[in-house]
Amino acid sequence: MTELILTPNINRADDFYAELLAAHEGLSKDDSDALNARLILILANHIGDRDVLSQAVNAAGLPD
Repeated sequence: MTELILTPNINRADDFYAELLAAHEGLSKDDSDALNARLILILANHIGDRDVLSQAVNAAGLPD
């Protein structure tokens, strides 16, 4: 089983964050939510490992 990586692991993370914000610019709340849902499903498909995806769902649902 592969473990979910929770430490910083994105090259040029600030550039990605800016790109993500730009993708949402001008969208309604509903359209922004739909974009997020599509992005989640695309990335989940890319990851493809159900154990890792379950770990991510559990990690995202935990309070800080």
